[in-house]
Amino acid sequence: MAGGVVVSASGGKVYPGRMTAFVFFSCLVASSGGLIFGYDIGISGGVTSMDSFLSEFFPSVYAQSKANKDTNQYCKFDSQLLTLFTSSLYLSALATSFVAASVTRIFGRKWSMFCGGITFLAGSALNGAATTVVMLILGRILLGVGVGFANQSVPLYLSEMAPANLRGMLNIGFQLMTTIGILSANLINYATVSIEGGWGWRIGLGLAGVPALIITLGALALPDTPNSLIARGYHAEAKKVLVKVRGTSDVHDEYDDMVAASEEAKAIKHPWRNILEPKYRPQLTIAVLIPLFQQLTGINVIMFYAPVLFLTIGFAGDASLMSAVITGLVNMFATIISIICVDRLGRRALFLQGGTQMFVSQVVVGTLIALQFGTTGVGEMPKSYALLLVLFICLYVAGFAWSWGPLGWLVPSEVFSLEIRSAGQSIAVSVNMMITFIIGQAFLTMLCHLKFGLFYFFAAWMVVMTTFIALFLPETKGVPIDEMNTVWSKHWFWSKYVPAGGREGGSNHRMHGV
Repeated sequence: MAGGVVVSASGGKVYPGRMTAFVFFSCLVASSGGLIFGYDIGISGGVTSMDSFLSEFFPSVYAQSKANKDTNQYCKFDSQLLTLFTSSLYLSALATSFVAASVTRIFGRKWSMFCGGITFLAGSALNGAATTVVMLILGRILLGVGVGFANQSVPLYLSEMAPANLRGMLNIGFQLMTTIGILSANLINYATVSIEGGWGWRIGLGLAGVPALIITLGALALPDTPNSLIARGYHAEAKKVLVKVRGTSDVHDEYDDMVAASEEAKAIKHPWRNILEPKYRPQLTIAVLIPLFQQLTGINVIMFYAPVLFLTIGFAGDASLMSAVITGLVNMFATIISIICVDRLGRRALFLQGGTQMFVSQVVVGTLIALQFGTTGVGEMPKSYALLLVLFICLYVAGFAWSWGPLGWLVPSEVFSLEIRSAGQSIAVSVNMMITFIIGQAFLTMLCHLKFGLFYFFAAWMVVMTTFIALFLPETKGVPIDEMNTVWSKHWFWSKYVPAGGREGGSNHRMHGV
């Protein structure tokens, strides 16, 4: 029975839920916020490999990219202005995430999603019509504001709306939409690169308005989450939404626990200060390290710059874009595997397997490039080598797409108690965007100087993060979002910060009889 209560392996109460049409629709529309993030990742990498775009806005890079095979291939696209075009979005998203935390808490999750859609729509219009580099970068900044709002609110919305036993699957809808956005952008890049007159890039940049429109209109149609409604004093409406979400009128116990969590959260006047308290140390560590590690896998290097990377190692223009389409397909289908497995196998199993697969793939990719270009960066890649390289890049992308890709957003969004949830998610988003900006800005220069060693650099980080997961991340599968305290209090390391019976938040006082 959907309203029944059982005890989870962690010792907390679980309210088993089923996939109602209302839950499915709400999570589907909300997760479309991932489309704007993914579409941008795919489109920005594609247009920066198009001759018409480079010759109009970055003529020096265009001239360099046309140099013959005797030129250092590692440094063909090294331009801080070009990387600023790509990475300025992430600096903007970083700054926005702090404002978005307050909007999400005070006005609700849905209005934060709406703000994200509107500003992304404005940015896509500016980019599609751009005539100068300044217009391009201003458009990217507006896109960044949109991404900052969406990445703040959507994972929270999904984690709060989903029943505990389906939370992993429904939350990963955000990452699936991100991969669909990347794939769509890759296909549009491939279709528009050969348009006569060289204006195909305008179509790609302007079509970013389509996913923006979907999330903007979708946000207007969505209800807010019961947790957010209760926190803002709309108790009757919250109960109605909870009944619809669970598909049963027997929600009294769960509703009472949400109210208790909200009352405890209201006693916290300074969430940004409170999150630094020792009892929140595990969650704060996860909020910082998981998104940090997610970017240090090197995935955005592959997804941003896949066409440029394939051009660098000797693929022709169309072939490089088609290779990016292939990696986009792999990304999407591997994310579907994660959706199927995450609530069955758990978070840790996917993290550990995916991390190992990515480590091996990065080492092989680095070695293949080293054998062909050495340290001089001079040479051409034979077809057999190139196909092998694409294969291992695809294995790397698959490993990411069923582990660090979706779980890098899921785990930080599900571990915080209500009183610090918006602040915690803001930290997770801002760390993610800051590291994405740094790596995005530095990648082409790092490729120029570290050469094939760049791939060994990311492989070394894979060892660090996989070890961290093995030692310090407890399993959160099936644990109610407001009962997460029990997981930390039983962990070999984190129990020293979160003792059993402690009040992490939510309804733990009910559970422990305090």
